[in-house]
Amino acid sequence: MKELVEQLPSLQLLILLPYLDLESKPAGIPKAVSWNDTFRADAPALQFEPVPFEHPIWVLYSSGTTGIPKAIVHSHGGSLLEHLKYLAFHNDVHPGERFFWFSTTGWMMWNFVQASLMAGATIVLYDGSPGYPNLHVLWEFAEKARIHHFGTSAPYLVACMRQGLRPGAENDLSALRSIGSTGSPLPPDAFKWVYEEVKKDLWLCSMAGGTDVCTAFVGGCPLEPVYEGEIQCRALGCALESWDEKGQPLLDEVGEMVITKPMPSMPVFFWNDPEGERYRSSYFEDYKGVWRHGDWVKLSSRGTLVITGRSDATLNRQGVRIGTAEIYRVIDTFPEIKDSLIANLELPNGDHHMPYT
Repeated sequence: MKELVEQLPSLQLLILLPYLDLESKPAGIPKAVSWNDTFRADAPALQFEPVPFEHPIWVLYSSGTTGIPKAIVHSHGGSLLEHLKYLAFHNDVHPGERFFWFSTTGWMMWNFVQASLMAGATIVLYDGSPGYPNLHVLWEFAEKARIHHFGTSAPYLVACMRQGLRPGAENDLSALRSIGSTGSPLPPDAFKWVYEEVKKDLWLCSMAGGTDVCTAFVGGCPLEPVYEGEIQCRALGCALESWDEKGQPLLDEVGEMVITKPMPSMPVFFWNDPEGERYRSSYFEDYKGVWRHGDWVKLSSRGTLVITGRSDATLNRQGVRIGTAEIYRVIDTFPEIKDSLIANLELPNGDHHMPYT
C-alpha cells in the first residue's frame, strides 16, 4: 500500500479498514488513517445533491479479449433505471425478500446487487470463497440466511453438478424462489441438475449482459416457461437482434448479437478517451451506428435465446467457425474431466492445432 500511495500524487487520503487484524494501524503509510478514526460524534448530516441523468456514477474495467482493458464510465440515471427495471420485472424481486449474488468487487454483478435495495429487498453478502472448505458452503449459507434469490455464475453450478452435490436433499431451501446464473452460457445438463437436485419448484433465471452496460441484454421472465439450455427472453427496452455478416436479421440461426437502439446504461464515455475514438471502435465499426457486442447468439422463433460464445474468440477451423461454448458444452459431459481450457493455435504453415489442458 505504501508503494501504491507513493505512485498516486493526486491521492488525498487512504482509509485503512482493519480486517484480519482489528487492531492494525496504518503505521508508516503516508496519507493514511484508520477506519475507526474517521467517525466523529459531530459529523455533519448527509447531504444529497441532484445530478444530471448522464452524471458519472462509477468506472468499470472490462478485460475484453483483445487490447488493453476498457475503462467504462457509466451514468447515474442509466445504471439505476436499468437495474430497477431488471430486478423488478425480470428477477421478480419483492419488498422484504433477501437477494444474494456471489461476486467479488471486481465483477459488475457487485454493482448490480445494489438494485435490490431499490426493489425494497435486503442485500445478502458472503465474504469468502465459494469453494472453501467445500462447494456446499454457499448452499448452507442460503439455508442459514433464508435467501429468496440466489445468484451465482454458470461455472459454479456446473462445478456443483460435476461433484454430485444434492443441495435440495441436504439443506432447507424452502425460502428459495429463484436461482440466477450468468458469467458464461449455462449448459442444458446444469438446467436439469438445478431442477432435480436443488429444488423442483424454483425458477432458474439464466441471464447475459456485460460490464459494458452493467446490466443484462437477455434474461428471465416470470410469465414465460423455462426451456432447458435456453434464456427466456430479451430484456425490456433492449432491441437485440441476431445478424449475419451483411447486417440481415436471423431467426433460429446463430449470428452476431447486435443492439439496434440505445439503452439507458450504455457507457457515457471511456476514461481517457476524450474524442470517443476507442468507444466507437469497440462497438460500432462492424455495423455502422449499431452496437455489436461480440457474442454469437441464436434467437428462436418462440423468443428464447442461446448464446454460444464470444464471436471475437471464435475458433476458425479450416473455415468452420466454432464457438468456445459449444466445445465446453461437450467436454463438460465427461465426468473424468475436472476443468478444461480450449485454445486454437494458428501455425506458421496455415494449419491449426487445438490442444486442451
